[in-house]
Amino acid sequence: MAEPLKNRFGAEVPRAIARMIAAVFPRFDEKAFVRSTLAGYDDLELMPRGWKIAHELRRFMPDDYEKAVEILLASLDQQSERTVAPGMGGFLFLPHVFFVAEYGLDHFEASMRAQYLLTQRFTAEFSIRRYLERHQEATLARLAEWATDPSEDVRRLVSEGTRPRLPWASRLRAFQADPRPVLALLEWLKDDVSLYVRRSVANNLNDIGKDHPAVLVETAQRWLVDATEERRWIVRHALRSAVKRGEAGALGLLGFGAAARVSVERVRITPRRPAIGSAVTLTFDIAGRAVRVQRLLVDLRVHYMKANGTTSAKVFKLRELDLAPRGVGSFSKRLSLAQLTTRKHYAGMHRVEVLVNGRAYPLGAFQLVGK
Repeated sequence: MAEPLKNRFGAEVPRAIARMIAAVFPRFDEKAFVRSTLAGYDDLELMPRGWKIAHELRRFMPDDYEKAVEILLASLDQQSERTVAPGMGGFLFLPHVFFVAEYGLDHFEASMRAQYLLTQRFTAEFSIRRYLERHQEATLARLAEWATDPSEDVRRLVSEGTRPRLPWASRLRAFQADPRPVLALLEWLKDDVSLYVRRSVANNLNDIGKDHPAVLVETAQRWLVDATEERRWIVRHALRSAVKRGEAGALGLLGFGAAARVSVERVRITPRRPAIGSAVTLTFDIAGRAVRVQRLLVDLRVHYMKANGTTSAKVFKLRELDLAPRGVGSFSKRLSLAQLTTRKHYAGMHRVEVLVNGRAYPLGAFQLVGK
């Protein structure tokens, strides 16, 4: 099983933050801060560890928020060694972002300045959401200014921080109900020079589509007019969840709206009784039953068993193809059944389907057994 993320954000993180602050604020009680922070730290997951550090910072920093946040910002350049595991990068500054989210809401300008600087070290996507909820109009106005900022990190904050369904964060219910303020910001960014920003734009539009499928399709259709290849990529990426759900509007925009005339043949699932921790391989053919070329989008859907005995479907991308008249396309997919932090496997029957232009064709099932 993959190492838990919390293990890559260990005790050295609060120790490093304490050293950084003490370097610019000598009155900071470094030892007491570390001792208090590490009490119960090992039992916490990644995000609660970030919150724990933020709450302890409030106890040991000046009561005046604006003085405290200026000390935090002054400490950013004191980092002299790697303090989080490879791949975690700027997560060292996760507690700083949480500090601004929790304690800065009554200090708008100071907090906007802090988030502007912090997002260029890590990301302020988690903290900016509190300001969108408390100070929606003012925060949207500031984000509109930042949409043309020279920093790609700042521009990405505009799109990532306004995602209605941002992972690891609470949902922005107001924008789930009415995404128009978010769409206005995305219009500024849909042709951004940075792929980092454009990917965020696509993810935001994908989020919007989960609550407003028609808005997703209308926006995508409008953006495809005289679109560059970069913008076309945004549209395809934004439509991915709608395509997995088999929504006709999204499939039609991508050229897969026509019902396929096919049959599924030569299905093999091996082994039929794989063990947790092993793998299962699925192979099958899709045979054309039309007298013309068919444009097909082929995906795989697996109904994974959950701990409570119900199932949850996950779609895996396979490929697009132009199937010749009476032609045959062969497919193979190896599914890992290893236990992961992102997916835990449970024994039981797992149904499998192939999706062709959104229509499901059953492939069969495999019985997952314990070790």
